Amino acid sequence: MINEALRVLQSHHYRITKQRRSLLEYLCGFKEQYVSITQVTEHMKQLYPGMSYNTVYRNLKDFSELGIIETKNKPTGACVKYQCDFDRLHHHHFICQNCGRVREVKMCPLAIFQDQLEGCVIEGHRFELYGLCPKCAKLQ
Repeated sequence: MINEALRVLQSHHYRITKQRRSLLEYLCGFKEQYVSITQVTEHMKQLYPGMSYNTVYRNLKDFSELGIIETKNKPTGACVKYQCDFDRLHHHHFICQNCGRVREVKMCPLAIFQDQLEGCVIEGHRFELYGLCPKCAKLQ
């Protein structure tokens, strides 16, 4: 599951350390929902008591820049989600506000807004829908 991420790291001259591999293995469990950076740090400190917050954060920043994880700022703090799918990096999400599950939205609404943004140079965008997934909606 993490082989593609390891390949990307190696191709960018990152060493594959035991800690980095453990971090990837942990993050791999979060493909369908976000996990807070605090939770990631606490998990890694349980495995490696000497590991600092800065080390975890620096690795997460590197993973994000390489497209291995996706980051998101929430009111409760920064969160990450394992994505490492380099064939379809451009995608958008529906996020359940109850359980945190994430569903991919298979269309991009950017074209709808381009007429209103004449002359603008768009360098990136993110589109997210929030609500309740079918399972959580049934519980309401």
